[in-house]
Amino acid sequence: MADAADPAETADPAGAVGAVVVDFAEPAAPVGARWTAHLSLATLAVFMAFMTPIQILLPLQLEHIDQAGKNTALSLVTGLGAFVAVVVNPLAGAWSDRTTSRFGRRRPWILGGALAGAAGLAVTASQHTVAGVAVGWCLAQAGLNAMLAGVTAPIADRVPVTQRALVSGWTGLMQSFGLVLGALITTLLVTGVRSGYGVLAVLTVVLALPFVLRHAEPPLARAPRPAFDARALARSLWVSPRLHPDFGWAWLTRFLVNLGNALGTLYLFYFLADAVHHDDPGTGVLILTVVYTLSAALTAIPVGVLSDRLGRRKNFVVLCSLVMAAAALLLALVHTWPAALVAAAVLGAGYGVYLAVDQALVTQVLPRAADRAKDLGVINIANSGPQVLAPALASPIIAHLGGYTGLYATAALVTLAGGVLVRRIKGVA
Repeated sequence: MADAADPAETADPAGAVGAVVVDFAEPAAPVGARWTAHLSLATLAVFMAFMTPIQILLPLQLEHIDQAGKNTALSLVTGLGAFVAVVVNPLAGAWSDRTTSRFGRRRPWILGGALAGAAGLAVTASQHTVAGVAVGWCLAQAGLNAMLAGVTAPIADRVPVTQRALVSGWTGLMQSFGLVLGALITTLLVTGVRSGYGVLAVLTVVLALPFVLRHAEPPLARAPRPAFDARALARSLWVSPRLHPDFGWAWLTRFLVNLGNALGTLYLFYFLADAVHHDDPGTGVLILTVVYTLSAALTAIPVGVLSDRLGRRKNFVVLCSLVMAAAALLLALVHTWPAALVAAAVLGAGYGVYLAVDQALVTQVLPRAADRAKDLGVINIANSGPQVLAPALASPIIAHLGGYTGLYATAALVTLAGGVLVRRIKGVA
């Protein structure tokens, strides 16, 4: 991809970016490789800070605090954190849409959220009770979700539809790569849970800086901005599926696919320990994540390019749901290390397709250009909401409905349902 000047930097012939106001028209100028790379680094920071604690640090920390009640404790902590994410992400997006800083609407939230998230990780690291870990993780989730609101919106703000799946493929791939990098750091490069949290906190801020410092964006003019009304803001978080059916179906599709993914990954550490009987579950998670990420990398970018060229999204979402469901069924039926490796590769291939295409699809069904970050925040509830619901579902399934076989069979069924319902979207091919 040839590098190009940022649209925000070229909008004013005199070069006075501060004199430019936000243009809510669909973007037409392509973004360059440097812009995409820096946004991808900021996205990497968010998901590394999200996923590494959930997959590795929190299970280790809670196992040390309460060996007997580790499953319940992990469900409680991750569920509370996900609830905070559900609330904070759309609110931060709505405030981002109306931010009139001379630095633009998104960059203040990216940097501020990174700093707040890093502080929350530091608080979590120092806790020695389940309640303390829950409080620290909720603080981290609040900051990181404010940052997520900032890094999600630029694709809709700045990337033309004909380039959107490709850029979404790169940023989406950072979700998986974030866990790989985080796992490498916390299992190979540093020792101890506290040092793992500390390195994640530093990297969260450092990786956000290139996009924040290098890519100016036009500010929002103060004149057309309505007076702040908390009730109106709260009401705006409801996007009627009757008035905007494509948005509603896109939300439900994402919710179901992410619920299947959450059911399949939340207890991966304990699955390897208790069902596969892996000698070193932490290293096992790392190996599976590397396989998963490499497989996703092989599909995300090529499929993103193909989707942009064909102008089609839905068939690719159906395809990825079938592939991901097959991986979940393999985990349900065969509890061995070789089967887990194959499942990781298959799941990664399917999720790579999903990361590229679904984000591009979502940006094409947003109701209002002026509310992009808020509406994407509502969409992001379909990412974080399953993190609330999955622990509530997973624990009783494991205890009473067939153990890990029941858990992964449920994940397959839920993922398939998401693939079926995406066909209900009418405004996107």
